Amino acid sequence: MSLSHFDEIINRKGTNSIKYDFAVQRGKPEDLLPLWVADMDFRTPPEVTRELKKAVDHGIYGYSESKEEYFAAIQGWYQKRFDFEIQKEWLVKTPGVVFAIAMAIRAFTKEGDAVLIQRPVYYPFSETILANNRKLVNNPLVYEDGSYRIDFDDFETKITKNNVKLFLLCSPHNPVGRVWTREELIRLGDICIRHNVMVISDEIHADFIYKGYHHSIFGKLKDEFLQNSILCTAPSKTFNLAGLQVSNILIANKDIRDKFKNEIRASGYSQLNTMGLIACQTAYESGAEWLDDLLGYLEENLEFTRNFLKEHLPQIKLVEPQGTYLLWLDFSTLNLSEKALEDLIVRRAKLWLDHGTMFGSEGRGFQRINMACPREILKKALIQLEKAINTL
Repeated sequence: MSLSHFDEIINRKGTNSIKYDFAVQRGKPEDLLPLWVADMDFRTPPEVTRELKKAVDHGIYGYSESKEEYFAAIQGWYQKRFDFEIQKEWLVKTPGVVFAIAMAIRAFTKEGDAVLIQRPVYYPFSETILANNRKLVNNPLVYEDGSYRIDFDDFETKITKNNVKLFLLCSPHNPVGRVWTREELIRLGDICIRHNVMVISDEIHADFIYKGYHHSIFGKLKDEFLQNSILCTAPSKTFNLAGLQVSNILIANKDIRDKFKNEIRASGYSQLNTMGLIACQTAYESGAEWLDDLLGYLEENLEFTRNFLKEHLPQIKLVEPQGTYLLWLDFSTLNLSEKALEDLIVRRAKLWLDHGTMFGSEGRGFQRINMACPREILKKALIQLEKAINTL
């Protein structure tokens, strides 16, 4: 399949797109080029669209449930892509990973209990912990030599000092783009086992791994990790299905699974929507070639960005991503205040990016940019950024 179809620029305005249609409601000027929220500007695989059209043409959208083929599609995907064999009984369907994280926090901690995260990190982690009146404990990632690493001594110290009950692992890591090594994950997992800390592993970006790197599913590394963790997965990032709100939570430990399911029942949630079921199954059955092509296109977008920054904006440092389609850019050499950096991006460059401090104070001086878009859009954004910086 040619990669050229990813170059198609699709007008998303007027589609109720959070990314394109709600700038003013979110306190932004209307004329910004949006590369912030993590959905893609590419059409989903054509097989998915075809099956959804069939369902629409049927004209009845009553209650639906998944059949054996739904699980088989997920099982086949993880077997082929990750050599990870899952069992049907592990599967718990939810309308999203953040919802699942909230349910896990409620099921396995009490108000006031400590939950650990590693900032800068996906901001709903912090929001969900605090909204449920839990204590947020931070093991900040260490930024050095243009990359991030885990401070394992601090990780264990924070766990013991705060009696941490739950650890939210972001793997691959959003926004810094790290793909944690097998050794790093084993070290984290061993510490959690030693101190009886359950792990919620958000692996929603696992399908976006760049050449030279390998994603290790946390629960696959050791059976004791599998029995002490909840694996959060979804087709939403991989196939651009976020609006259909479907995720697949995999829990091998029956006691943990039963408590998790009880919490979901207590929330009033019962089943996935009809279109989400169809899209998820079809994507996992038929989307492998499309994804491989997409990964090739994203590699090219990454190379384009790398070269553009080197040639035109050497003062902006790219934190080299190992995975995800999100780029973490370091603006610290500009020596701007946070307000001045925001003004540069929004008022001068006319861009809507994710401001680094959304991911924690450790994101000061950074911006997150979504490169899952046609190259012309990415190029336009970088040119606007260059022109803005040249006015400083």
